[in-house]
Amino acid sequence: MKPGTGRRGTGITLLTRRNARRLSAVCSALGALAVASATLAPEAAAVDVQSKEWYLDAMAAQDIWKISTGKGVKVAVIDSGVNPATPSLKGQVLVDEVAKSVAYHVTQDYTGHGTSMAEIIAGTGAGGGIKGLAPGAKIIPYRIVLHGLKGAEETRKTAADAAAIRAAADSDAKIINMSFGGPATDDDVESAMKYAASKGKLMFVAVGNQGDKGNTPDYPAIYPHAIGVAAIDKSGTVGKFSTYGNYVDLAAPGLSVPSWCDGKFDEYCDSQGTSPASAIASASAALIWSAHPDWTGNQVLRTLIDTAARDWAKDKPSKYLGYGGVRPRRVLIDKNIDPGPADVDPLAKENGDGASAAPSPSAPSPSAGTPSGKPAEDAGSTGGPTSAAAKDTDSGSGSQTWVIIGAVAAVLVIGGAGFAVLRARRNS
Repeated sequence: MKPGTGRRGTGITLLTRRNARRLSAVCSALGALAVASATLAPEAAAVDVQSKEWYLDAMAAQDIWKISTGKGVKVAVIDSGVNPATPSLKGQVLVDEVAKSVAYHVTQDYTGHGTSMAEIIAGTGAGGGIKGLAPGAKIIPYRIVLHGLKGAEETRKTAADAAAIRAAADSDAKIINMSFGGPATDDDVESAMKYAASKGKLMFVAVGNQGDKGNTPDYPAIYPHAIGVAAIDKSGTVGKFSTYGNYVDLAAPGLSVPSWCDGKFDEYCDSQGTSPASAIASASAALIWSAHPDWTGNQVLRTLIDTAARDWAKDKPSKYLGYGGVRPRRVLIDKNIDPGPADVDPLAKENGDGASAAPSPSAPSPSAGTPSGKPAEDAGSTGGPTSAAAKDTDSGSGSQTWVIIGAVAAVLVIGGAGFAVLRARRNS
């Protein structure tokens, strides 16, 4: 995406301990990320923030870390920059490994978004900060042109999306996290992603937050080789905001996830969006790749797909949750798991066909810069719910069906097995 094209802001709601107040702020989060926040006083951070990381318990992180912490795996975070000085990221950010051509102010994060994604992936939890799902992994930071930059000079010097992707592709990072997007297309970005795929990188991309606002497709999530990640909450419900279509590949926790409130780095907030979902999916891949360093990206991704939480046929992915919710523990505990062929892309069909967008009738027309094409049919089932336990939660317009698990109590499985199976229902 070219500088200044179609970047969406973020609304942030701040709730203090003594009184509630609403304020408007904008950060570089992925499209219209509405963040409902419960701020944590600095002295309370050590007690409170990690207790709010519900997804670590849901994914049985303590069991996972006995097998893998992501050690030896580097994750490129292309975002608003990464502040390496937060307690949770000290020693985790490899600034020296950023190519000089795209290294301008990569550690200057004016909004806190990129730093939050880095902590969600690889934070150590030191100082009461966010504990990442893959705390043994390392972060290579890349800053691109997102909201918050200080003037034309800084915008001009900051890397364009395509340049950052190519630099990440040439780095030692195995995984590239892209928790950003917008409605504008960019041929250079598509080409850069093709290049990164040729280098064996896995690219996890937030699918967007327009699911209940026209469902405008987001780039670069829609491009071939992007692994599009949708957001689910602690009950297994896909967020109403989570953009849907046939380019959604996986789902991960993305609601009530702690992140920095802003670029001051003195308070954490509860956030929601497909941005943290993408980061958690990236961390999941890092855990697996660390345990199986001889695997290719194709094999890592295939095992994530094969073990994803779902009750629909694997060959008929849901347009809301793709192949299902990520469950890296299922891969790690299976000593006999078959990763399949090293040189075969498990998303070859989607990538080969270009995975066209599926804008709803209320989305902008092709003349407004969005791709053409009829709305995609929900491939999650072929004749109504795939389970009697599934039910609908209407979005209010009658045009959308949300995916939920049969019972909230089933989300945390006894023994730490992770998320319960997600059940999909097709639009009528």
